[in-house]
Amino acid sequence: MDSFLFSLHATMPVFLVMVLGYILKQIGMFTEEFCSVANRYVFKVALPVLLFRDIAQTDLYADFDLTFVLYCAGITTVMFLGIWFLTAKLMKDQSMVGAFSQAAARGSAAVLGIAFVENIYGNAGLTPLMIVAAVPLFNIYSVIILTFSANGGQHGTGAIKKACVNVLKNPIILGILAGLPFSLLQITIPTIPLKAINSVAATATPLALLVVGAGFEGGKALAKIKPTIVASVIKLVILPAAFLPLAVFLGFHGAEMVAILIMLGSPTTVTCYIMARNMDNDGELSTSIIVLTTLLSSVTLTGWIFLLRLFGLI
Repeated sequence: MDSFLFSLHATMPVFLVMVLGYILKQIGMFTEEFCSVANRYVFKVALPVLLFRDIAQTDLYADFDLTFVLYCAGITTVMFLGIWFLTAKLMKDQSMVGAFSQAAARGSAAVLGIAFVENIYGNAGLTPLMIVAAVPLFNIYSVIILTFSANGGQHGTGAIKKACVNVLKNPIILGILAGLPFSLLQITIPTIPLKAINSVAATATPLALLVVGAGFEGGKALAKIKPTIVASVIKLVILPAAFLPLAVFLGFHGAEMVAILIMLGSPTTVTCYIMARNMDNDGELSTSIIVLTTLLSSVTLTGWIFLLRLFGLI
């Protein structure tokens, strides 16, 4: 019951803020122009600053575990590229491939990871290492997938060059790269600029959630309910079921197992919508998957936590 209540407390406020964004759009308080500007602000300013702060304040040397880092990076690579390959082969509507592949693989690791582990164990454990190992790859693979899938799919050397350029100039990736030297060299950000950074970073998640909710269109979402359900099942059920056994085999347990669960089975992050919209992919499908995975994750995460506790892994 405690696990269910915690999962509910972690996911329902996120869902309710999206609902608020939807209502504000329906009553005319949010206009298309406002949502477009807010979308660009979150993508180019708020999210990069948030990730810069999180990476810069991560202590990479505390409890460093190379096996754990390699596991997180390797599984991230396998699940992103595997889902993309299968989706490109099996999905009839190629215009949905990028949004589907990204949303089915990319969870709220940075947002929920530390909160979940601290709630259960009282400290972040190896969660910052998971974030450093996985989140940069989340963004790099997302940029590559969305670039190749934009406007129904691009191919050839031109698409490869464009993907490389998009990775190098992506604001979110630049924010992560800017934070790495602070973490690696253990540079402390002075109090005054840190407070300013915190203020900007604090706008990222709520504004992104409001924009996601405002962009939700019921009719279009129902028209894409099948891929939405499939992506949600992959994100919340299939990925944890496929890769948690390997984590058990490698001997991970406790806080590191919870961090891995969040990497694999957390609801689709709002960043998926922001990036899909800004990179000419299917924003409606991204919104639908975010909404459904957020709604269902309080149940699925609770179920996974129950199973891990039942087998004495956490």
